[in-house]
Amino acid sequence: MKDNQVRQRAKNIKRIRLERERAVFMKLGAKLRAYFFTGILVTAPVAITFYVAYKVIVFVDGAVNRLLPPQYNFDSFLPVTVPGLGLIVLIVGLIAVGMFAAGFLGKFFLHLGEWIVYKLPFVSSIYSVLKQIFETFFSGKAQAFRKVVLLEYPRKGIWILGFVSSDTKGEVKGLLKKKMLNIFIPTTPNPTSGFLIFVPEEDVIELDMTVEEGIKFVISGGLVEPGSPVSGKLPRKKQNK
Repeated sequence: MKDNQVRQRAKNIKRIRLERERAVFMKLGAKLRAYFFTGILVTAPVAITFYVAYKVIVFVDGAVNRLLPPQYNFDSFLPVTVPGLGLIVLIVGLIAVGMFAAGFLGKFFLHLGEWIVYKLPFVSSIYSVLKQIFETFFSGKAQAFRKVVLLEYPRKGIWILGFVSSDTKGEVKGLLKKKMLNIFIPTTPNPTSGFLIFVPEEDVIELDMTVEEGIKFVISGGLVEPGSPVSGKLPRKKQNK
């Protein structure tokens, strides 16, 4: 009888020891798995960014190399391939074009070229849209999105993020007879596409986040939250209630 009790006790001790060892290995595996995914989250954005930047530089270098005469090819007078030379040449070339376009002769040819383009039926529409987009984002005189706002859309109780481009003016303002805002509603994960709506100023909540933080928020689908807390102001009609 005692022998059976001793054997049973030994089995229980062995079972408890195996369970403890299994629990330790499971905790260790969970920690290693967590460290592995943390390593991916830390290194993947940096690695992908450098990879894309490298591919862009190599593509620009190859394109510039093909445009240059053979005697000025980078590989002809350099012992090794240096990434980025084509990008430098492209930047210098764009600066030179900008300097020429800013002069009297450059403005003359620029206006002449635009006059010819605007006479072409289909090409003129594409050129006009592209010119407005590039002037919005690259011109020092033009302003891009001014601020980030929240508004209820497409119905009450559902909120959406929008970017204020400007105050509504012209015919639309004359018809609506109240102060409206031009608000661009971006799509996720591509914020360059979306649609334009006109909203009364009192119906939006202005956020403290910057436009850059708002764009990151949209691209990530809400995963990358803004760093600063939101202290937006409620719409006036809500404050009156």
